[in-house]
Amino acid sequence: MNAEILTLLFTTVAISFVHTASGPDHYLPFIVFSRAKKWSLFTTAMWTAACGIGHVLSSVLIGLIGLLLGWQLSKLDWFQDVRGSLAAWSFFILGGVYLLWGLYKAYTNKPHKHFDVYSGDDIYVYSHKHGETTYPQSRVKVTPWILLAIFVMGPSEPIIPLLFYSGVTRSVTEILLIIGVFTITTVFTMLSVVLLGYYGYSFVKTNALERYSYAIGGGVVTLCGAGMIFWNW
Repeated sequence: MNAEILTLLFTTVAISFVHTASGPDHYLPFIVFSRAKKWSLFTTAMWTAACGIGHVLSSVLIGLIGLLLGWQLSKLDWFQDVRGSLAAWSFFILGGVYLLWGLYKAYTNKPHKHFDVYSGDDIYVYSHKHGETTYPQSRVKVTPWILLAIFVMGPSEPIIPLLFYSGVTRSVTEILLIIGVFTITTVFTMLSVVLLGYYGYSFVKTNALERYSYAIGGGVVTLCGAGMIFWNW
């Protein structure tokens, strides 16, 4: 396995782990459901894995847009001579754009989905800004099936430059490895944190990290793109 593939896999693991571990919405609802509804360990793990896989599938579906664009670009005759360097620069630029967008998102403090417990054991989802302490009036009661739908409709966009790069290089091996590693890392991270919570262990507070998770993901992609261009990773 060459350095290029290792760099891509490292980027995939880092993005998936940061995106999952920094967001309490990826594990808190399952911990609360397991306690409030007295779920067994198997039921808790089953719903966590199902939502994790749904989240991955929607992320990969978004990433396929980048993959198809890169694949079509690679078919152009004039592109063949500059494919390698242009792919790395595209990786670097897309990561930089995503980094700036993540910083803008953190600075403007846009509303995002948030889960909380009301009425003893009922879970609700609502729009929330970092730093808000008041309970919103507009909220929706969450069931396991609604939770699954929320995860399916909430993809992780940083996978787009990863699959775009593999589309440009037309490497089926890279594509399959990225999707496989992204899936395993996301589901494993969710299961690990949820099972820790199931047995009563509290996970580190991630409110500040959650706010900058998109910027961190973009930063990781940018760094790896810079490594490919300037440091021959």
